[in-house]
Amino acid sequence: MYLPDHFRETDPAEVAGLIAAFPLAAIVAQTDQGLVANHIPVMAEGETALIGHVALNNDMHRIMSDGTPVLAIFRGQDGYVSPNLYPTKAAHHRHVPTWNYQVVHVAGRISFQHDDKVKRAVVGRLTRDHERAMNGDAGWRMADAPRDYMDGMLAAIVAFRIDITGITAKAKLSQNREAVDHAGVVGSFEARGLDAMAARMRRDSAD
Repeated sequence: MYLPDHFRETDPAEVAGLIAAFPLAAIVAQTDQGLVANHIPVMAEGETALIGHVALNNDMHRIMSDGTPVLAIFRGQDGYVSPNLYPTKAAHHRHVPTWNYQVVHVAGRISFQHDDKVKRAVVGRLTRDHERAMNGDAGWRMADAPRDYMDGMLAAIVAFRIDITGITAKAKLSQNREAVDHAGVVGSFEARGLDAMAARMRRDSAD
């Protein structure tokens, strides 16, 4: 992706936070059938891998052999930036519309696992984290479902692991604007409910 130095995200904690907060990744690969993209929730396994699962009926695990290079794209919040948000516009009108956003590209090599133990572990980790975040101690657990039903559901999925080979992240958040214009964008994002981006921009301006 196009990545000017002033938009390069280099904070590992910020990158990890974006992956955790926006786990629905677009996983893209070049295959014998052409360019293929799937949208799949994943989670980080330490700093070296991503894990997730796909439906058994999804041809992804048939057309991608183990070791196939993939790109997992995570998109954070994004928002349109009008020149009208810049107070300096009235002085010189030297502004044009743009778009602010945060995105992480994780490159790696994918492998698939059909083993029941691995599939249970992947589903267990994914549901545990998301259920805790949404429902706390009342979160759904795999043990809540009848055993035979859960066995059938697990038989209908394939687990995967992406061993990470590189990470590139971009945070285009008006870093190249004057402080007063930067503040104007922050205020607009807050008014539009884009709180995550606004909070990050405020952290940047405080540094």
